[in-house]
Order: sequence, then C-alpha cells, then structure tokens
Amino acid sequence: MTTPEELANTHSKSLINLLRGWPSTSLLTVSLIKQATQNVLSNPTVSVPGLLYGPDTGHPPLRKALAAWLTDFYEPAQAVTPERIAITGGASQNLAGLLQVYTDPVFTRNVWMVAPAYMLAFRSFEDAGFSGKLRAVPEDEEGIDLGFLRREIHKSEEKAKAEGNTKPTFKPARPYAKIYRHVIYCVPTFANPSSRTMSLSRRKELVRCAREYDALVICDDVYDFLQWPADMKTERSSLDKAVMPRVVDIDRVLDGGAARADSDGFGNAVSNASFSKIGAPGMRTGWVEGTEKFAYGVAQTGGTWSGGAPSQMSSTYISDLLESGALQSHVLRTLQPAYASRYRTLVSAIDRYLAPLGITLPQPDRAVVGGYFVWLHLPDGLRGAALARRAKEEENVIVPEGEMFEVPGDEEAARFGENVRLCFSWEDEDKLVEGVRRLSAVVRRMQRDGERAGSRPQTGAAREAKHDLGAFR
Repeated sequence: MTTPEELANTHSKSLINLLRGWPSTSLLTVSLIKQATQNVLSNPTVSVPGLLYGPDTGHPPLRKALAAWLTDFYEPAQAVTPERIAITGGASQNLAGLLQVYTDPVFTRNVWMVAPAYMLAFRSFEDAGFSGKLRAVPEDEEGIDLGFLRREIHKSEEKAKAEGNTKPTFKPARPYAKIYRHVIYCVPTFANPSSRTMSLSRRKELVRCAREYDALVICDDVYDFLQWPADMKTERSSLDKAVMPRVVDIDRVLDGGAARADSDGFGNAVSNASFSKIGAPGMRTGWVEGTEKFAYGVAQTGGTWSGGAPSQMSSTYISDLLESGALQSHVLRTLQPAYASRYRTLVSAIDRYLAPLGITLPQPDRAVVGGYFVWLHLPDGLRGAALARRAKEEENVIVPEGEMFEVPGDEEAARFGENVRLCFSWEDEDKLVEGVRRLSAVVRRMQRDGERAGSRPQTGAAREAKHDLGAFR
C-alpha cells in the first residue's frame, strides 16, 4: 500500500490535468478574433445584419466561405455547396437539434453508439427520449464492428415489427424532415475517447448498412482538421488535406449516392462539426453538412425557426477569418504543429514510462494521427478506476477512467475498466511528461501492491469536473 511518506509528498505536487478536453489557452485565436471583430463592427453592411436574427440556415457569407474550405480540405468528388450547410451553435447544440427534427423516441428504435463513446453525448440522447434505448457497438482496429451492428439492428427491426411500431408516435409529418428508424452515432476520425480512425472500407459499409435499415449516421467530425504525420521522427507537423473522405462524402456518391432514384433525398449521413477545436469554444459556432434537404431541415428546428440563425454575430467574425484565409493559416501553421508537438511529447513519455509496464495504445501503425486524446489499455487486469483514484490521491494527476465512456443502460455492452484516456491539448509539454511519469509511479505501486480489481468509482475531481471531459464541441 501507499506509505504515509508518499501520501504526504502528494500535497507538494502541482495539479496536472490530463482529463480536460479543452484547447490550450496559449492557442486561442485572440488576436485573429480581435481583428475580425474590428473589421465587422466597422462595416455596417455586415455588422447590422449580424446583430439581427439572420436567416435560418446561417450567415450566407460564412456558408459560402466554409463550403470552399471544406472542398479544398476534403477534396470530395463533388464540390461542397453552401446549400449543403446549415450554421449551428456548435456540435453539441446541433446534436440536440438533429434529434428534435429527425427522430421520434418511439418509432426510432435505438441509438447505436460506437463504444467507447463520447460520454457527454449521452444526455442529449436521453433528453430526446432515448433513455434505455442506447446501445453500444464495439470497435476494433478498423473502427465500428459492422457484423455486430447488423445483427443487432436486425433483431431490433424484428422486435419493432412484432410490436406494430410502423409510424412515428410523437412527431407529425413535416415537409422539411423525415423520421429515421435508427440513429448511429460515431466519431470516425481521431475518436473521443479511443483516438481510433475508422477505415475507408468500414465507412463505405457503414453507409450501406444505414441505407438498408433506414438509419441516420451522425458523425462528429470535430477533430478532422487537427492532424499530422504519425512518424515520430519526421520534421513535418502539418497536413493540408484530410486523411480520408468523411462518411457524408461517401454517402453523397456511393452506389448512386444520396440523390439516387430510390432515395428520398435526405441521405443517411450527416457531418456534425464545430469551430470550438480550431477557433475558440466560446464562439459557440458550428455547422452541419448533409444533403440540401437535410441541411434545410436542421435549420427548421423550433428554436432556430423562432430565433433565427444560431450564433449569428459570431458567424460574421468567423466568416471574416475564413474569407481572409487567417483561420486556415492558423490551423495549418499554428494548431497542427503545436498539437503535433504535444502529441509526440506525450507518446514519447508513454513509450519511456508506461510501455515498459505493459500499457499499450491502439492502432500503432497509422500513418496519420490527430485530435486531442490517446487511449491507453492497462496491463494484466489493472483497473482504470483504481488508477484514476490513486493518481489523484497520490500524485495530484487527474485522468478519466474507461468506465466513464461506457454506454449507459446497455447491460451487455463491452466494458472498458482496463482503460484510461489522456488528453494532450490542455497542459503544456513539460507537464505532459511529468504527468505520465507520475502515472507510471502509481502503476508500479499498484503492481507492487498486487492491486487488480479496485474498481471503486472515482470520487475526486474527475467525476465532478464535467466540463473537463471535452464538452461544448
């Protein structure tokens, strides 16, 4: 067990937070936003409309500039058009809006969440009436397990058929929307929390599965722009083109595309994205991309229909940044290199201090990595909850245990008690190294003590600091 001397030494150690999924304050776009604000407020033709309600689909210049950037970055088979985009109040707000417009809590059979899952999305689904209907879908090194998903969706359809669940119960028929039978939720690229990237073949088969079962695939694409080469020795630290097509890009063209003759035009995939990770979370601005019909439907949520475009004034600032090229340059020349350096520092520390203790990372052979997080698998049944608790108590280091990312209410789901997640976006590089070194000290003590099953839920700061987990996307 931990000695009194070791516990006493904890009080002299500075706090290191490897849980907080926020951008580093040193990387916030303060000067860029200041200039954009001055540009907008000094131009009445922009500032006056910006201070009014705005069109439901969002500030038109932002939609145009964003469409051009997405086309350049993702290089889809067909250019992204402004009509495929609706501006939102961030990815979290938009998730709630998508559920309002495109689901019914009875007719929509289940929400299928790739697990481990982004845990702060759970409440959005529960608020929409899906408590008890969340189902975990495991992932492997290529991403979502489609064999499992197909089997379980088929069972769900048989159950709905037996119960006579054939039409929406609570949502009226509306010309701007439809109600999907299923929702599939995933973070395809640099996932939170698992850090995995779904393979291209899985993305294609996911689209085919969604079409077969009338499912809407909601993709949180919030980390896509934060990418760099995985090679730890390369001097290159930024990439100006996407690692692979988004699921929404694949849905647009695969097997005749979302506009094929037998389609209703809404498609089966949507890209949910945000400026929070590449600009500033406090701007509260994001976007959704889908078919033209789908994007228009998102803009017809009750709150938007009543209040106009979300984040209307913030949209004018971001539009200015995109039109000038300042935000694109910031992502490529500042954010990607900075986060690449933090990532490489963290992984080097893991290789030095944790790998010799039997701790491993997923997808070790990837060519491109990115996002905010790394996902660790602990050795020999060591429990993440016990590690997180002891790390806070003994070393003043905060980490979230894998159990936090388990889908609630699914008793048969895979468990992640032997995992923890580390975030490299918040703390400076010296603290990343020191945090990993301290974690290794805890792991060694746990192995020394023979601790294996200590799965008592964490009671410290990680359980209480809800915002730290990567909220407000």
